[in-house]
Amino acid sequence: MLSKSRKAQKPGLASDNLTSQARERLQKAVALHQQGQLAQAEALYAEVLRTQPKNHYALHLSGVIALQKHDLQRAVDLIGKAIEIHPHNGDFYSNHGNALIQLNRFEEAVQSYEKAVAIQPDDAQAHYNKGNALKKLKRLDAAVQSYDQTIAVKPDFAEAHLNRGNALRELNQFDAALQSYEKAIDIKPDYAEAYYGRGLTLKKLKRLDAAVHSFDKVITIKPDYVAAHAERGNALVELKQLDAAVQSYSSALSHAPDHPNVMTQKSFVLLLMGEFDMGWRLYEWRWKCDRVSFSRRQFSQPLWLGDEKLKGKTILLHSEQGMGDTLQFCRYAKLVSGLGAQVILEVPKPLVGLLAMLDGIFQVVEQGAVLPSFDFHCPLMSLPFAFKTDIQSIPSEPKYLAAPASKVAFWQERLGLRKKPLVGLAWSGSHLHKSDSNRSIVLSDFVRQLPSGFQYISLQKEVRDADRATLQLRQDILHVGDEIADFTDTAALCELMDVVISVDTSVVHLSGALGKRTWVLLPFVPDWRWLLDRNDSPWYPSVKLYRQSTIGDWDTVLASVFADLKTAF
Repeated sequence: MLSKSRKAQKPGLASDNLTSQARERLQKAVALHQQGQLAQAEALYAEVLRTQPKNHYALHLSGVIALQKHDLQRAVDLIGKAIEIHPHNGDFYSNHGNALIQLNRFEEAVQSYEKAVAIQPDDAQAHYNKGNALKKLKRLDAAVQSYDQTIAVKPDFAEAHLNRGNALRELNQFDAALQSYEKAIDIKPDYAEAYYGRGLTLKKLKRLDAAVHSFDKVITIKPDYVAAHAERGNALVELKQLDAAVQSYSSALSHAPDHPNVMTQKSFVLLLMGEFDMGWRLYEWRWKCDRVSFSRRQFSQPLWLGDEKLKGKTILLHSEQGMGDTLQFCRYAKLVSGLGAQVILEVPKPLVGLLAMLDGIFQVVEQGAVLPSFDFHCPLMSLPFAFKTDIQSIPSEPKYLAAPASKVAFWQERLGLRKKPLVGLAWSGSHLHKSDSNRSIVLSDFVRQLPSGFQYISLQKEVRDADRATLQLRQDILHVGDEIADFTDTAALCELMDVVISVDTSVVHLSGALGKRTWVLLPFVPDWRWLLDRNDSPWYPSVKLYRQSTIGDWDTVLASVFADLKTAF
């Protein structure tokens, strides 16, 4: 009833100038409150306040009941009044913080908890709650300090060890986080949440077998722990144990049948395995995910997924997610046009000039501009589902994009007289991509085995600081990324290359769509579109795939690529 750290206590009434009747009512109210009879206790507190409106005990405990009934603003107001009258009770500040934190007023909650622990330094719960509020504010170092203070007062506070581990994990201090989780488990051996946090941390450390084991422990303790089933599946994906991963996702869905994140994650694995029918179907759950990259557009016009006739209609096809996704799936515009539709394509500004020449397009509109009228709409990445695409029916023309002739001429002059075979290089994608650490390569590692006898052209528009330093040292690589205005420039450069060598970025999709010889470097578990155990792509006839055979081993991949380069020309 008071702060969670303390049992409800009988107020010290002797010095409070209460009438014997008021004292009796207050004592009875506290007893009822302790027994959980909130309505009766609240009525008696109200009777006390009618005769003594400034009784801080009755105000505070009325506020506690409001907090217990989730009447949060009333709790804040009542306990606040108690604090104004009697500002020296740590429990008052602690419960004030408890109400504020539930109202998401975290800064104010921190202030209340600070006052609570200043008065009662041995209040472990107040230190802990302060840590939780700081964690909500993403003040993670300060949160860890509060959890440390909690543990100093109460070393066996399992929840404090757990949340300390959670904060440390968010700070990427994984070894320290593991120690906190282990301590929580030592105190509370059946602590499912601690095993879950340990599993997430082990996964971050790429100790994937151990992560799976930790998630297994969670599920043994709490079989309906949906997130543990899902994260177990994610760890198994990284181990390329895909059938087992699908089973884990299915187990998660048996407890939460309409969980959009799990549905979407399962779709990725099914698509990677080439099970397109169910994969595309489940992929439509992406719109209900909590990931920012899956932000559904809202239109009054109906969504088209292949059912309605399009002859004589206008349809808006709109891009989603990354540039590479748009470049890959814009190929479907020709198929939509073939159904008798007038196709409007909305794409990000850097792609407008290039895709204006795409076959089957009536009009290209820059993303964010005013749209013309249309009858239906469809996100580009829903088109494979709409056309019931399988491996055999992928629309895989050798070349469906072209660079503007004027840009090709410009870059031909810019690069000068060709004396050696031209090799385009791209070694990293956006650092914001969720799999960037798996797909991008540090340039110094990428170029370590570069063979001589070629003119290397950097196709990177965005170069990280460490890579820029390497570029300055490598006179054999011409970097033109700072001169690239949009994708018409990148397309023209690709057109001039004898081969493009790239990790999985938009450059790959652009070069493949141009029909250029393209060699793609893939991690141990690639993005779903590259499928498994093949060195070609049904999406791009001109693409050759080079895959890691073990997690993180780029050296072997690069050695294979550059060995082939030496014999290709």
